[in-house]
Amino acid sequence: MTKINNRVARRITSDWVSLFPEFSVWQPLRLLRRIGPVLQGITLDKSTESDQYYPTVHVHSLVQDFPVISLTLAQRLVKSSGIQEPIEVDRHPEEFRSAAVRLEEQSALSLRQTPELREIVEALRAFAVVAQRGRFPEAIPELRDSVFIPAASGDSEAADESLRLVAELSEQWSKYEAPPGWTDTREWLDWLRVTADAVPSLTSLVDAQIAKHNLSKIHSG
Repeated sequence: MTKINNRVARRITSDWVSLFPEFSVWQPLRLLRRIGPVLQGITLDKSTESDQYYPTVHVHSLVQDFPVISLTLAQRLVKSSGIQEPIEVDRHPEEFRSAAVRLEEQSALSLRQTPELREIVEALRAFAVVAQRGRFPEAIPELRDSVFIPAASGDSEAADESLRLVAELSEQWSKYEAPPGWTDTREWLDWLRVTADAVPSLTSLVDAQIAKHNLSKIHSG
């Protein structure tokens, strides 16, 4: 049974980018394109045994100082039953094209036409709303990104819409619980508002993240 090594990873990556030329190869098994302060990605996530991979679409906000490219809003390829569908390395030549078609059909965000930033923000909001099942703060990264992404791109109206949603959702949280790293939800809300208004700092952070993660040659839509 073939395992994913460096050579195999390069071949698999080359096959996938040939189907999605709108993206760039960032690393083996990682395709990315940049949409302003956001990355949209297709990750070919290796299985534990490295004999399979899981095609996965995702986004990543550059308006954060983060050590890796995250898999925010990750959607793995699934069968009609909803079960995740890995691609066996030995079956890759026969299956990757049809897998790419299904992944494109399943993706909440277009993998062809470049999504509008508002579409990405709306997807983050929708995810956060569904995640609110209890009184504990949920989907904090997605809520933060839904504010900072439009703020960094100069869309203050969308940033304000997200701030209103965050404030509304936070009313459901227990007064004894706050977002991770914070002791008071109100302080976190104030931080979101103040940071969203500091647009030059946000755009500088985006530039710093582009340099940190070697993204200067990534296709920009």
